[in-house]
Amino acid sequence: MAMNAPRGTQDILPGTVEDWQYIENTLKDLSHRFNYKEIRTPIFEHTELFQRGVGDSTDIVQKEMYTFEDRGGRSVTLRPEGTASVVRSFVQNKLHGLANQPTKLFYIGPMFRYERPQQGRTRQFVQFGIEALGSEDPAVDAEVLSFAMKAYQELGLSSLKLIVNSLGDQESREAHREALVNHFSPHKEELCSDCQIRLEENPLRVLDCKKDRDHPAMKTAPSILDFLNEYSRTYFEKVKFYLDAMDIDYEVDPNLVRGLDYYNHTAFEIMSEAEGFGAITTLSGGGRYNGLVEDIGGPATPGIGFALSIERLLMALEAEGVELPKQEELDCYIVAIGEKPELEAVKLVDKLRSEGLRVDKDYLHKKMKAQFKAADRLKAKKVLILGDREVENNLVNVKDMATGEQKEVSLENVMAELKKMKEE
Repeated sequence: MAMNAPRGTQDILPGTVEDWQYIENTLKDLSHRFNYKEIRTPIFEHTELFQRGVGDSTDIVQKEMYTFEDRGGRSVTLRPEGTASVVRSFVQNKLHGLANQPTKLFYIGPMFRYERPQQGRTRQFVQFGIEALGSEDPAVDAEVLSFAMKAYQELGLSSLKLIVNSLGDQESREAHREALVNHFSPHKEELCSDCQIRLEENPLRVLDCKKDRDHPAMKTAPSILDFLNEYSRTYFEKVKFYLDAMDIDYEVDPNLVRGLDYYNHTAFEIMSEAEGFGAITTLSGGGRYNGLVEDIGGPATPGIGFALSIERLLMALEAEGVELPKQEELDCYIVAIGEKPELEAVKLVDKLRSEGLRVDKDYLHKKMKAQFKAADRLKAKKVLILGDREVENNLVNVKDMATGEQKEVSLENVMAELKKMKEE
């Protein structure tokens, strides 16, 4: 019986993986320019980390986590998102004690959520994210939003929309929570079963429900912006002030709440407005999470971050017709005919690779014409031809595949000749 990859996973094959590599390298370069350092955390963590960090009332914890018991009887979970793991590492390794603050980190790697696979949403997906821990300056919020927008723009996307909101501090959220309960309680029986539970545990999450989003009560729900206290309102105004100063366009959406319990103050999403992108237009999102470090056992430390899915980024690139550059060409391909030339070709391939060139040769003992076809398919810039005559005279024929020009070069000088051709 043929074995296939598990449902909701995918193989990323040569020809496609080069796009992933280009995206990852671009995001890493952007991280270095913003002075974010890479962090790598385990793929699985103790389940309690996500229950406490992400929130018991979230769909992620209640429905989507890959949780199992290890052989020691401990409950562990494949990470469904990156922030909780980064914050756990921040606390465990006492990064809050570093001299330079805030601590600015980026990560990239696989995440896991059990949900119905669909376009752009798989059960194993790759997420890139940044976290800035240790500063409550609204300028840091603006920096994170700027980073997020630049991540897409530098990869060639233009049909983007930035949505921002403020969820306020604890005092503001408590006042808003009470108003939401009063507003939705008369309609409780009309809401989905999940929202009936959310109304008791976390009413803000009702606004994020996909099943009830067309319910009339949603349109008249009290806005968090009407319940912001002076500190929260001033904080949000400063974030918008910095965005305006950087000429970053945005829209304020008071119904934007995000799907994780740890968010407060600034919350944001970036949407694709490209035609044909799909019904789910969200590319990425993030926000501030003051209080999360304390929830995971660390000292009071403010934080903010965002994460994007590489899979959805690739969808947006396709929708906008953006083709990423690929370095597919070989510097040279070696064609060898005969036993002695074959031995010389093995030695020459190894030597040229040691000098930093991208080189390959035939390993199927094809005829010369077939070897040239292989060189052409591999987009080799030069073909080095070795036959009995060349080996006897310590020579190699070098053919330029673009011009068709061919010249004989001594084996001792072939490296210098190839470097000269490359420079030209």
